[in-house]
Amino acid sequence: MLQSHITTFFEYCKVVNFSVKSLQSLSIRLKEFNVFVNKNPPPNDIKGISYSDLLDFTTRHNSPSVHVKKARVWALRQFYHYLKLHNVIDDNIASGLRYPKIEKTIPVYLTIDEYNRLLAYFCQSAESFIGLRNLTIIMMLGILGFRTGSIISLNIQDVDIFSGLVRITEKGGRNRPFVLPVIICSVLRQYLDHMPYLRSPLFVTERHKRISSRTLQHIFRHAADNLGIEKHLHAHLFRHTAATHLNKVAGTNITQSVLGHSQRKNTLKYAHLNPDKYADYMRSHPFMKFQTAKEE
Repeated sequence: MLQSHITTFFEYCKVVNFSVKSLQSLSIRLKEFNVFVNKNPPPNDIKGISYSDLLDFTTRHNSPSVHVKKARVWALRQFYHYLKLHNVIDDNIASGLRYPKIEKTIPVYLTIDEYNRLLAYFCQSAESFIGLRNLTIIMMLGILGFRTGSIISLNIQDVDIFSGLVRITEKGGRNRPFVLPVIICSVLRQYLDHMPYLRSPLFVTERHKRISSRTLQHIFRHAADNLGIEKHLHAHLFRHTAATHLNKVAGTNITQSVLGHSQRKNTLKYAHLNPDKYADYMRSHPFMKFQTAKEE
């Protein structure tokens, strides 16, 4: 009963250009929902599923974490919006589902010393094809804050070394040009000298196949083990790192442009309070200059 609607919903999602990660998340949560509905016993049709059923699934089924709850609410909202749009149901009962509150955490990022250690580590093997590849990737992640998907999807024809430009693909399939720093252009030029093709994926394996997210995870894990870095290295850690250090010297507006955010609030998740500037401010604060009677 439910599976046929889920199948047509995914066809709709592909037409309206949902991202790959969004499709993966929807697939996982709607499969869970299908299993949940068919256990109860299942209703005769989709209209027999009540709001209390949706609430039970999102909050209690298999004791979900707060992040799973959020993903389930989002998936059901998207699914029921589609059903209402195509007149399968009369009312979108999922619109009443509330997203759970997720407590904000302090962003984790690499310090300047940690990131410089990583750069020095990858520079040691930068004479080889794979070494240059890894160094370029680490620089694009940590300096420019590129997402994993943007790194993986890059092609040689997206890069113009002479102009210092690259066209990256972001969430939702959006494309935008990006100015590359001179240092990255220099390393990238050396890397491209090893590439036998003019039109192919930019970052490839030794067999010249496009790299995967698993390849990146292996690169990060190997580097962390060799350098004794306790932080879990992943693409968003590098994105936090790029935003944090760029915000120190350029401010939030430039950081927002580099990260490709349409809304300022999204940038602020990465570019958190800079403790160095805060310390400087407190030292120069007029109320910090008073003296006690003993000091006088």
